[in-house]
Amino acid sequence: MHASGKSRRNLIILLMIVFVFMTLVAVRVGLVQIVKGEEYSEKALQQQTKDMPIEAERGIIYDRKGEILARSVNCYTIYVAPSEVGKNLKKTEKIKEYVRTADTLAEILGKDNKKLLETMNSGTTQIKLATEVDKDTADKIREQKLSGVTIAADTKRSYPNGTMASCVLGMVSGEGDGQSGLELKYNKYLKGAAGRWVNYTDSNGKQLYYSPSNERYYRAVDGYSLVTTIDEVIQTYVENALSDVMKKTRSDRAFAIVMDTETGDILAMAQKPDFDPNDPYEPASSGEKAKFDNMSSSEQSAYLSRMWRNFLINDAYEPGSVFKLLTTSMALEEGIATMKSTYTCGGALNIGGQTIHCWNKAGHGTQNLKEAVGNSCNPVFMTLATELGIDKFYDYLDTFGITGPTGIDFSSEGEAILQDKESAGPVGLATIGFGQGVAVTPIQLVTAVSSLGNDGNLMRPRLVKEIKDSDGNTVEEINTEVVRQTVSKETADEMKEIMEFVVTDGGGSVAAVEGYRVGAKTGTANKAKPGGYSKFTYSSCLGMAPMSDPKFTVLVICDSPRGLKYGSATAGPAVRKILTKTLKYMNIAPDSKERVAEEEKVKVPNIVGKSVEEAKEILEENSLKYDMDEGTADDSFTVVKQYPSAGAKAKKGTKVYLYDE
Repeated sequence: MHASGKSRRNLIILLMIVFVFMTLVAVRVGLVQIVKGEEYSEKALQQQTKDMPIEAERGIIYDRKGEILARSVNCYTIYVAPSEVGKNLKKTEKIKEYVRTADTLAEILGKDNKKLLETMNSGTTQIKLATEVDKDTADKIREQKLSGVTIAADTKRSYPNGTMASCVLGMVSGEGDGQSGLELKYNKYLKGAAGRWVNYTDSNGKQLYYSPSNERYYRAVDGYSLVTTIDEVIQTYVENALSDVMKKTRSDRAFAIVMDTETGDILAMAQKPDFDPNDPYEPASSGEKAKFDNMSSSEQSAYLSRMWRNFLINDAYEPGSVFKLLTTSMALEEGIATMKSTYTCGGALNIGGQTIHCWNKAGHGTQNLKEAVGNSCNPVFMTLATELGIDKFYDYLDTFGITGPTGIDFSSEGEAILQDKESAGPVGLATIGFGQGVAVTPIQLVTAVSSLGNDGNLMRPRLVKEIKDSDGNTVEEINTEVVRQTVSKETADEMKEIMEFVVTDGGGSVAAVEGYRVGAKTGTANKAKPGGYSKFTYSSCLGMAPMSDPKFTVLVICDSPRGLKYGSATAGPAVRKILTKTLKYMNIAPDSKERVAEEEKVKVPNIVGKSVEEAKEILEENSLKYDMDEGTADDSFTVVKQYPSAGAKAKKGTKVYLYDE
């Protein structure tokens, strides 16, 4: 019995141990399946699931004739799944494989191997190591046969013309999102929708094929394409002209717009210095890059921000005398002035008890309205603005689209900077009349003046005219739009006559194009700075042709030119060059011989070092005229510079500009 009792007791103890063990197992199973079931299920799913993104192809950006300005090209994205690196190897061998994989990838991709190894050990299921990898690099990685490394076909943004129209096209981020320009404005159309490929794998990371339910495939939807209004050929003309301007004037920057006068389409838009959107984080030119490399990080950041901004749409500047075209049209429309009106300029005008000088302190004497515009006589425009009155003047600014955005299809359109009506006073109004104390965006100015060449119709400027799907079908057509009537057709016709007079007999002769009737207006305005104005200028010229039926409006702006700083000598030649090439390229027939006579050309004499009186006599002997342009103090100085320069060929009657600085 004793032995039997002892056996029974041992059995009971054993049963109790088994019971306790089973209880612990049950608790453990319950903990795994119930309490932490969701967590472990998620981990198992992550280990068994391979989720590969399928990138949508970003839409193409075309010029108006179908030439490609931006597109996506094939490249590769490199992924690594750390759990699959050396998965079936022993621990020591797996560690070696980890190190080999990290070292190999770091060398081929140009990464830090220690940081790469740390990333692989972070516990992340799948890591994107590199994007936009070219085929040669991808092939080098394939040759290494690294376990756990996947090479996925991808796309990257490519701009085949490099810097061309970069301020319009903008750029994209590494993730393929638009960051500026049309890439940003139309990002939701261009981007498309990414797809995904989700499939399940075994313990070795191999795909399970036994059931269709083991994978899900979501097809990528490619982005739409844009057909812009930009003409690649005209864009080339503009960019070449700006490059010449930068060299000849030593300007900090130069800008230009070519607008279709009738439709508001932007045929070309450029600025220098520019950038290459294929590599947007440094200047395109070697000279600017050298400056950039010597800047501090904060200076570089500010430089890049300015380089990426589209000044022509995003920023405002004081236009100077080009603005006088708007003041003139207001006065004509209101009947305050007529083509027969005459004015006498004595060199200054008293406004509100303050004497404001004309740029020509000697005065222009008696002149009619056309001559006043041609002479760019400040007192005349002070008079016109004063007679209009602040309320009427600002009403017209609103009509011309100066008080609000133009509505161009571009991100972050800038606004004009206007004096407050209540505080401007007589002096403020008078100075606005001749283009000082008012800042407008270049797109506002060129749009407003284009209405004068378009029978008074103000058009909404546009950069994109059509959106297409990946099959080439039109999804949306963006039509031209008349915003409003700025002035009557009669006033618009008179303004065309005045603009043409500025070229034939006034200060805009530098914009003349042989065989065509051209209208223009130049302007020079000192740049504003805190507390006043600096010695540097914005020098500009706005031209239009042919004046018999205007097709193109061109605005060129030079920022802080050195040497000759006036719009006639800096921006004017660029306008002429752009119009000359564009008119011929677009097959615009020359005006009739009755309207545009072929005149004999003469050689411009050297008048530097001569007094104004001596220079006048020499020029008259050579059938040439003279002018002193805005900013010249008086007519009793020694000529320091001249334009056109000595030796140049010019038509008889051409004005030679005399400069005292």
